[in-house]
Amino acid sequence: MEKVDLALCLAVDASSSVDYDEFGLMLGGTAAALRDDSVVAAIAAGPRGAIAACLMMWSGTGAQEVAVPWTRLDGAEAAAAFAAAVENAPRLVPAGATALGEGLAAALALLAACPAEATRLVVDVSGDGRHNQGRPPGPVRDIGVAAGVTINGLAVLNEEPDLLDHYQAEVIGGPGAFAMHTPDYAAFAEAMREKLLREITPRPLVA
Repeated sequence: MEKVDLALCLAVDASSSVDYDEFGLMLGGTAAALRDDSVVAAIAAGPRGAIAACLMMWSGTGAQEVAVPWTRLDGAEAAAAFAAAVENAPRLVPAGATALGEGLAAALALLAACPAEATRLVVDVSGDGRHNQGRPPGPVRDIGVAAGVTINGLAVLNEEPDLLDHYQAEVIGGPGAFAMHTPDYAAFAEAMREKLLREITPRPLVA
């Protein structure tokens, strides 16, 4: 794969707290965000005119699967094809606990195996529950940050109203890292659109 401006791993929560309808809204919302004109424009606006993206699902310990493999996105056609693959992806992991640290570790391994050289490396974690099984996310996050990875979070607050605090303290890290929230899955598409724009468009770091 040719060089890209960004390697972006979308790591989505598929644990038992995400029911069938919510799972559909999450993947559908991610696909809608990827089709948005402003996101497509941002993808092609960097020096290399492309990003690499993949989608993985995670739930309990040992339950992490790549749903859409690394794909080079360089404009509307590629973004639309990737969005369709995201929207139609089956639920590949069993509903179970929320092993956020294990999901994060799997996402970092995926980034390390990205077939394209990338200027920036980002993990985009989204979910509706705090870590409750396996390795805690904080130390895994620290390993990623030490390797130059930025980890951002999108907390869905329908189950745990204070989840954003957990993401800010234990999940996000690295250059320009941020955490966002959305009240529920109905608002997921707009939140993901905003999140993708922030991730794809590099911002100068404040000294």
